[in-house]
Amino acid sequence: MNEHVIHRVRDLPSAHLLGAGTAMCAGCGGLGALHQVYDVLGEKTVFVNAAGCMTLLANYPFTPFKGSWLYTAMASAPAGAQGVRDALDVLLAQGRLPPAEDLAPVVLTGDGSAYGMGLSATSAAIERGLDFLYLCYDNEGYGNTGQQSSGATPHAARTATSAGGRGHPGFKKDLFAIWAAHAPAYVATVIGAEPLDLARKVETAIGLKGPRLILALAPCPTGWDFEPAALVDVGRLAVNTGIFPLKEYRDGRITHTRIPRPRLPVEAYLSTQGRFAHLFSPRRDDAAIAAIQAQVDRYWQGVA
Repeated sequence: MNEHVIHRVRDLPSAHLLGAGTAMCAGCGGLGALHQVYDVLGEKTVFVNAAGCMTLLANYPFTPFKGSWLYTAMASAPAGAQGVRDALDVLLAQGRLPPAEDLAPVVLTGDGSAYGMGLSATSAAIERGLDFLYLCYDNEGYGNTGQQSSGATPHAARTATSAGGRGHPGFKKDLFAIWAAHAPAYVATVIGAEPLDLARKVETAIGLKGPRLILALAPCPTGWDFEPAALVDVGRLAVNTGIFPLKEYRDGRITHTRIPRPRLPVEAYLSTQGRFAHLFSPRRDDAAIAAIQAQVDRYWQGVA
């Protein structure tokens, strides 16, 4: 990884990582990851933003970015990125845009769009070989409207739409595998709590052409019910318990960039969040906790 990127990430103040001084929720994991990604991408980007939490960053005609910003409906961001890329290519071909002023289209969505409403448009964009970077901040629910269940909601997590006392009955989709099945240029998982891993993967993605996904787990104090100051600790526990594997796909091969050894029990992660409180009180649900642990164990059994 480029040395100046390493030093820049190491020198980031904690307030920068936590997204202080913005209109977002305190301790927003999605904003923390976006800050770090933007530090590597630079100003020559145009964000094509699907409706979601990060839409609150833009208040027309202002955004916090020095590049460009295009707002779209939740399902339309990949199509918007296609239009932006086509328009830039036309201007370049006509000599109306100097190559030095070209912009990189970056789709910015939450999990509601990435895993659900925008998935078909994304699949089509990948199949067309669109040259774009897709950044998903995954807070595992429709966070902007009250943390309803999404295709990314993990099993047993309590949401605004989970009936009964056992939490979400379904299981989280594997968006990494869905993208990899399309054989794109690059897919990687990241988290703001591991900034050097994040920066290296974003820099790798920048150096490639074609469809590229950066999937960032975005711990959400509001929706997950934990104190904002615990953001980094929750993120690291997601990695160290093996619940969120850090990995990348390239040229048909999946590589894990961090294998947690020793791997902590999933309980260490679940117990930090109010959305899983019903697993521990008023009566401990050992069967549910064991089932989640078994699912994680099965995943890591196949990893060297």
